[in-house]
Amino acid sequence: MKTYKKFRYYRLLFFFALAIPLVGCSDLEENPDFTTQDNFFATAEQLELGVNAVYDGIGYGRDWFNHYYDRFVFECLVGYQVGWEKGPLDFQNGNVNPSDDYIATYWRISYENINRANAIIEKADQLKEEGAPNTALIDRVKAETLFLRAFYYYNLVRYFDNIPVTTQKTESDKDLPSNENGKRLALDLIEDDLIMAAAVLPESHSSGNVGRATKWAAMALLVKAYLQDEKWGEARTTAETIMTESGLDLFDDFAQNFSVADENTGERIFEAQVSSSANSGENQNYHQHFIPGDLPNDLGGVGWHWINSTQAFREKYDPNDKRIAGTFISEYPTTRVGPNSAGERPVVKWSADASYNLSRFGGMVSADADPNNPDELIFGNGWSAKYTEMGISNANLTEKNIVYLRYADVLLGHSEAANESGTGDPYLGINLVRERAGLDPLSGLSKELLRDAIVNERVMEFAMECEVYPELKRKSTFGGTPDYLGDYIQEFIDTYGVDRTLKARDYVLPIPLNEVLGNPNVTQNPQYQ
Repeated sequence: MKTYKKFRYYRLLFFFALAIPLVGCSDLEENPDFTTQDNFFATAEQLELGVNAVYDGIGYGRDWFNHYYDRFVFECLVGYQVGWEKGPLDFQNGNVNPSDDYIATYWRISYENINRANAIIEKADQLKEEGAPNTALIDRVKAETLFLRAFYYYNLVRYFDNIPVTTQKTESDKDLPSNENGKRLALDLIEDDLIMAAAVLPESHSSGNVGRATKWAAMALLVKAYLQDEKWGEARTTAETIMTESGLDLFDDFAQNFSVADENTGERIFEAQVSSSANSGENQNYHQHFIPGDLPNDLGGVGWHWINSTQAFREKYDPNDKRIAGTFISEYPTTRVGPNSAGERPVVKWSADASYNLSRFGGMVSADADPNNPDELIFGNGWSAKYTEMGISNANLTEKNIVYLRYADVLLGHSEAANESGTGDPYLGINLVRERAGLDPLSGLSKELLRDAIVNERVMEFAMECEVYPELKRKSTFGGTPDYLGDYIQEFIDTYGVDRTLKARDYVLPIPLNEVLGNPNVTQNPQYQ
């Protein structure tokens, strides 16, 4: 969608800014005067402008703490990914509370766009009833909006569990929805929306619409929703449909999943469109958070370097795992040490033997390292390669799209569903993922051991993609078996001597305080009461 007509979008953004306030008693409550849509959405083409704005919420966004970055912060709860800025620090230390800014912003962005989606879906039905022309476009826009509404709800329910669910505009505080049984209601709606969307959306789009949701995007998200709902049979058959009918396949090189040259192709099923060269406002700020802190500015070292993985997590990868090159930055020139004897910036390389601690500079090369001694030019941080862009001279000159759905997710979902249901081949998907990674195939495992292997493969495949915390949470029970999330957190505590105690609230995020105070029908998660 880098071909989107963004000049038209900005006019729509102004319309939405008038229509839906950014703050209020509840983020579920729309402006009671939100009636100008009846005049604005008068044609299929205008309706399409509306869904463009809903897409925008999952991309670069208008907020520094935007939809995707907030999830990066949430990942730090696990302790495999850490940082020195207040947000990551609070989460890695287990200090999460209902007044947290990242949680509040994530909730607001999600419900703003759910409200917009509800308005578009309602108007699409009205236009069809009125006999408006171009019904094919109306149907496609409605299907895209159903997908996006499901996307936002799915990425709320997996963090917050019982969430308020509404499919209509909220006209007043008397209409604010309850979150009672919200997880069940959300999953039902997500599944229904995605089934309807998949029935209408095309398998691919023309060049002018590349990046919009497709049939396979809806079905891939449906697989994830079924897994969340433990509907193993439905998850397996849906994944098999994608595997046999979509023509999708894994890239030969894992790093292609995050390459600008391979955007919107291959196994990349759905991604938010980013391009500062196409529009200066369409950048993403993830490069700034993940780039090495001692990388020269002229090579891309421009930003905050707030987040990285721990040395211990980096060591979990098999040395032969081909995903390492696409997941981590393994070497780079440093500014932390003076020039070497050739007058050049010395190059530092990652090493398990490097000194490492959780402080801001604790994983970088030692400042007093000999610039001519390779044995001293080592670092321990797990700097992410996935969303960093080496070589840019300005932090706003980012081009990498934000990948939300990949074919590897479908394959691992198939293996999980087959293993849990006892039907189908549970090794098919995971062994395809492992084959691409250069790892040996699995066979002959018990159901429990294969479950462990699938969870581990997800972590290795999707590290630093905002998938580890919600996936470990989904497969874990506090104080029970299995407890993958608890194992990760406890290992982090023990390895680095973190002043933190594993607790039930680590397994769910709190409903934002302003939502609890502003909506009398919402009850805080019991872990935070």
